[in-house]
Amino acid sequence: MPSTSIADDFVCWSRMQSEAGQELDKIVQRKENERRAGGGLFFWGVGNAPSKAIPALARLKREVPIYFSIMKSKPKLADSAPSSVVVWRRYIDLHGMERPLPPSALITSRGNSGSGTQKTRHFALVCTWDEKLELKYGRPFDHHMYRNAGPNGGQIGASQVTALLTRDRSVNGAAAQYEVNLEARLTGGYWVRLTDPIPLSDSQIALYNCANVTSSIDWIEFVSELRQRAPTRVDSSLQLGLI
Repeated sequence: MPSTSIADDFVCWSRMQSEAGQELDKIVQRKENERRAGGGLFFWGVGNAPSKAIPALARLKREVPIYFSIMKSKPKLADSAPSSVVVWRRYIDLHGMERPLPPSALITSRGNSGSGTQKTRHFALVCTWDEKLELKYGRPFDHHMYRNAGPNGGQIGASQVTALLTRDRSVNGAAAQYEVNLEARLTGGYWVRLTDPIPLSDSQIALYNCANVTSSIDWIEFVSELRQRAPTRVDSSLQLGLI
């Protein structure tokens, strides 16, 4: 009987679209700047908490590929035109310690939750990849051939944007509805909780949206400036929709 590769055991799948007011192609460009400056390492922000199996996989250093697919639906207004944007500065590592994000990592999200309250929870996939990050097309991904990892092994929910999956070998392949548009591997803590968000001012958001940095040194300086420059009180109030 042929052996099953580790990559077939677990797969992390994340559907992507515009986020924090930034178009997808700009996000991928930003992640490529981050990857290049970080020696292959980049953090991809996601809204939902990790699977309970993630800590064990991270401690065992099991190889888990991450496949990114473009969403079928259009982005929500709260994502394409958020009322506020925050940048995250720290994360909880595999051992429960709060640490500063690497100097090359730039993770943003909308500042308000779906209910309109200030956002206090966000997560990130810790990724590594040796090749340039760019959107690709033509490689099908049939999500019906997978189930959620864990004892229940439930089907992938329509609202699950990011999930840890295992192959369901009882299901035969069918016409795939998605493609693998971007890929990487999980590393470090694999899927971590972010902390310490600060709002970006209007001028910072404009700079963040038009940045086209190519030098790794310039990129790290750019990230540091966004993380350290606190917006003025007026800017902060405007961004949070208070005035």
